[in-house]
Amino acid sequence: MIALRWALAFSVLASMAGAQSPNTSETGAEVVQDMTKDIGSQAGFDAWLSGFRPRAEAAGVSAAVLDRALTGLVFDEKIVARDRNQNEFTKTIWDYLDTAVSEDRVARGRKAMATHAAVLDRIEREYGVDKAVVAAIWGLESAYGSFRGDIPTIGALATLAYDARRAAFFEAQLLAALKILDQGDVSIADMRGSWAGAMGHTQFMPTSWWEFAVDGNGDGKRDIWGDDPTDALASTANYLRHWGWVKGAIWGLEITLPDGFDYDQTTERVKKPVADWRAMGVRPVAGGDLPDHGLASVLLPGGAGGAAFLIFSNFQVIEHYNTADAYVIAVGHLADRLRDGPPIRASWPRHLRALTLEERMELQRRLTARGFDAKGVDGRIGPNTIAAVKAWQKAQGRIADGYASLDVLEALR
Repeated sequence: MIALRWALAFSVLASMAGAQSPNTSETGAEVVQDMTKDIGSQAGFDAWLSGFRPRAEAAGVSAAVLDRALTGLVFDEKIVARDRNQNEFTKTIWDYLDTAVSEDRVARGRKAMATHAAVLDRIEREYGVDKAVVAAIWGLESAYGSFRGDIPTIGALATLAYDARRAAFFEAQLLAALKILDQGDVSIADMRGSWAGAMGHTQFMPTSWWEFAVDGNGDGKRDIWGDDPTDALASTANYLRHWGWVKGAIWGLEITLPDGFDYDQTTERVKKPVADWRAMGVRPVAGGDLPDHGLASVLLPGGAGGAAFLIFSNFQVIEHYNTADAYVIAVGHLADRLRDGPPIRASWPRHLRALTLEERMELQRRLTARGFDAKGVDGRIGPNTIAAVKAWQKAQGRIADGYASLDVLEALR
């Protein structure tokens, strides 16, 4: 989790396939339950810090760093509230893409790529990762470095480690952050980022910094926080390379589907050789023939009424950065636009809104009650719920695209 994977996976597209939290096994119902609990107090936080310090010393953090970093920390209940309420906010993919790949972000990205052309070219040669994809992640995570987050990382992580909901995960991040300070790559004052501890130009969590950050400019430090983005961009390329980026291959492309297309063939679970998709009549929106970059899947992030994409293995590599389909499509499409590619051509079903958490849970309950088992009621629209929606749609004689829309819920009602 380099960036706030769980945050986007829930807050941007919790109503879509692919949205999940990679760091916990919690369900939507558990989140609702957690929101009713006492957030905590400064007195409880101070007591927790007293107990944490010996654990940090045993983990190898120096007393000097602990003195500087932990003294005077203030419990921030707003951070806990944000963490617990992520499921309350959803966007449709079209609303998300309108912002994520706006004309302004495209224009600023092209300018940033021109400014840092030599650095990006070198990173692409060294790591074998598409420089436009690296730039697109930079654009989505910090608007090309213009907003890297201003919340002190140690305070945010300590607050979340004290909170019981994901204490083990955030304590591990806090220890990793303190060890970064111990090593001297950044000062306490400069270690700032998001409310959940993601840092720098491309929003690395502290444990990801230890595993994947690199010294891109040769100054002896892995500085993802400063004005120079070189280390952060190289670190992002290193991360993508680690997860199997295929050099020269694309993430995916917009396609058209033939009349009578079998929508059971959609979702990432169905992978076919490109030759099979060609034989089924799948074609690029831009014309010509489908490129062959190995096994591919057809993805319908807005259902049959929206754009369709053929995605390749590099799509799954970007998913390691953030699991939300919308995020991956935004990265891929922004990268295409930075290379002067066209906007998405298909229209979206803009008359639909995203389902709320309560509505997603209701959808799962109603499907299961009708005999289409969603395998649980947690408000997360994953493969099991999609399969249940498809089965219900087939039984109703509808297009079985598996899209959990407001139309489906209203019909179930």
